[in-house]
Parts: sequence; structure tokens; C-alpha cells
Amino acid sequence: MTGIVVKDLDEKLSFGAAVEGLDFEALADENVRQQLRDLFVDRGMIVFRDVEPSARMQVALSKVFGPLKDHPTTTTPRDEETGDAAEGVIDMHYRPSDDVARGEGLVEMNGEVIARYSPWHFDHCYNDELNYAGVLRAPINAPVGGRTGFMDGIELYRQFPGDLLEKIEGKNVIYTLDTRLSTMKYGVNFTPLTEHSTTPQLLKEAARFPRAMHPAIWTRETGEKVLHYGPWMAVGLEHHEDPEGDRMLDEVAREINRRGEGTSAYWHQWKPTDMVIWDNHRMLHAVEGCDAKYERQTLRTTIKGDYGLGYFEDGKKVGEVEREIA
Repeated sequence: MTGIVVKDLDEKLSFGAAVEGLDFEALADENVRQQLRDLFVDRGMIVFRDVEPSARMQVALSKVFGPLKDHPTTTTPRDEETGDAAEGVIDMHYRPSDDVARGEGLVEMNGEVIARYSPWHFDHCYNDELNYAGVLRAPINAPVGGRTGFMDGIELYRQFPGDLLEKIEGKNVIYTLDTRLSTMKYGVNFTPLTEHSTTPQLLKEAARFPRAMHPAIWTRETGEKVLHYGPWMAVGLEHHEDPEGDRMLDEVAREINRRGEGTSAYWHQWKPTDMVIWDNHRMLHAVEGCDAKYERQTLRTTIKGDYGLGYFEDGKKVGEVEREIA
């Protein structure tokens, strides 16, 4: 590629690429833009290294891959730097509390209290339409921990035990807009300690969302099968909301957790000059969390482009239901 250098992200991985030397001049070259799009389709995620750490660059890079999409929830904070609230960057900013025990969104894991932990998931799972991709950067990160994990659903399917694949092949998983870790059902390997202060407002908004259905496994136009089940926000198996269905989803979730430490996954240690794009139809992602005394900030753009396989329960739309949420 003219003006940029492309490398494999890791020689042990079948997915992912690293790109160096990207600037606004390179972004203006349509040949470079098309090569980046082709690379993304092939590799599923790209780590851009040593890029200008600005919202301007993040938005410009994002638009190479498609138009921006606003976040489905109004309670999600937006970044003001873009000057465009409808298509702005969302701001996920953890600020430590003076009293760490009263911090927001804390969990205990492996004997440690950590903040900003996010289990494996895909974005907008609670919606009938997914987004095509996300572009993430981390202006502020903890000196230890705080990595973001990305798990390739194509490689995950290839490596997954066949007996577990048989249990979820052809089945849809039910998701709801409930980000509380205290209510997570499957693959739980932590103890929730506190909730976010925005949780009550989010739950009010969540009540207006019908439950969303997405396939646990789907097939890309290029022929590969993708294991695409995110345990976070999953609440059941469609037409199988019973103890047996729960056992299946929990068993698969625990295997996903295990595979998250192997060659199905890549864990990114952030620098302020990094940006990462991932295919939300193909990849799962997670955040390992960090010591609750450290500040952490990530900014994300969302790129439009649905895969057409999700739908809301009973054909309802947002605002046509008022679900009770415990």
C-alpha cells in the first residue's frame, strides 16, 4: 500500500492486521482507502499504530469503512470534540472515586477489585440491527491492565468443540438492553460489587426495547461460519427458555471465556496513538478491567451496516413495548 506499511497482527493468529504510517494524506488516496476496506473484510480487525490521536482523525478513518451511526441509547455519553452530537464519538470515561469501594461498575475478580470490566459481547446485541464496525481509541489508560480483547468468530468456530457447536447451531440467542453485571446469567466468572450511576436511567430506556434475537452461528457471504454469541446481555435461547437452554448457553459461554486466552483472541495493550477497528458481525470483544484507582477513557465511533439476521420479538419496534425489568 502506498505510504503505509501493513503487517500481520500476530504470526500465531489467523486474523487481524497492523497498519503503520497512516495520516490524512494517505486517507485522501482512494487506492489506499479501498485497500484498507479489502484488508478489513479479509482480516476482521486492524490496529492502526502511531496515528494522530484526535477525534478528527478517528471520524475520518471511520468514514473510510462506511457512514457513521448514532448510538441507539440516549443515556450513553457523547464526546463533544466532534461537534456533531448525532454522529459523535461516544465517551466511555471511568474516573476513580476518592473512596474506591464506592466507585462505579466495580467487580471482584481473582481476588482483586477492578473497574471497567466488560465480558465478551458484540455491540448493539440488544437491537434488531447491528452496526458494521467500531473504531476505538484510548486517550487515558491504566499503567497496568485495561487491555481490550478481540475474539474472531471465524477462528472461534473452527476451534470450538463440535458437541457444543451442535447444541447452538441453527438457534437464536435472546438479548436485552441490560448492562448490569449483577444480572448477567452465563459464563459469570466475577463478583459484581457496584453499579453505574446511570443504571436507573438506562433501565427506563431499556424497558422500551423489545427483546432482540440474533443467531448464535451465522454464515458469511464468503462462506465462513461465524460463532457469534456474546454472553453479556444474553437472557435465553429462543424457543428454549428453560433450565436446559440456560445450561447450554452457560456451557458455551464458559468455553468462550476459556478460548479468550488462546489463539481465537488478541488482547490489545493501548497507546494514546493507537486506533482499532473491528468487524462487529464477526468479532466479540471484552475489557479485562484495571485497578479501580486508575482513570481510564475510551472513545468509540460506530459505523453503519447491518447483516440482516437480527429481529425484535413479535415484530415490535422500540417504543411499542413497556417491559418490566427487575
